[in-house]
Amino acid sequence: MSRKRKRWWRVLVLLLLDGACTAIWYLRPYQPDQAAKDAMQGGEGITVIDTGDWIAFEGGEAREPGLILYPGALVTPESYAPLARTLAGSGYRVFIARMPLNLAITDVERANQVLKAYPQQSFVIGGHSLGGAMAARYAASQLERIDGVIFLGAYPDKRGDLKEADVPVLSLLGSRDGVIDRKKYEENKQFLPERTVYMSIEGGNHAQFGSYGAQEGDQPAAITPQEQWQQTVAAIKDWLLTDVIAR
Repeated sequence: MSRKRKRWWRVLVLLLLDGACTAIWYLRPYQPDQAAKDAMQGGEGITVIDTGDWIAFEGGEAREPGLILYPGALVTPESYAPLARTLAGSGYRVFIARMPLNLAITDVERANQVLKAYPQQSFVIGGHSLGGAMAARYAASQLERIDGVIFLGAYPDKRGDLKEADVPVLSLLGSRDGVIDRKKYEENKQFLPERTVYMSIEGGNHAQFGSYGAQEGDQPAAITPQEQWQQTVAAIKDWLLTDVIAR
């Protein structure tokens, strides 16, 4: 091999390495904080099971329906442990999906694994941020198995159109959410049923639906993470009882 060709190969290898390092840098996920790590521990009537494909939280009861949760983009599933644990404390099974590269768009069908593992359980599906859009896509293709959809700081896109679907929908948004595109949030209400329940968590922001610290572009919350989790769980439980179970 000539010196000139060797030099070009070296340049190409360096460019590929630089590109790989850049991709790794930008794909660094948000990690669970101490509150999330603590919530991952079993005990006090809560069982935590990590299958590698999802993390399950179960309380003493097994109330219907179960909840499948898709994480936000580049957010590790453990980061939603406080929210899942709080809901499991009321008897609801919660399954947080693990996604390749921590991006729900890489495996929209991940919920299939939970449905196959629990064929007799009824389910609602939800997601945070990008996870919400992907959860809507899944629900739109599996309406015979999904009894409701929850958006946490999220909205559907056209591929997750639920406008004509006979399915209850809950949309929760922090009043200080600085990450969500407000214009698209309003525009994409066209893909939701008229009876969608919209709720604002006063003082809540985008990141505090999870437990992974501050998120770039977000506004500081005016309430504690614990308050936002509690309000989120209370809203979900009320919606489950009045819009999902009672229909």
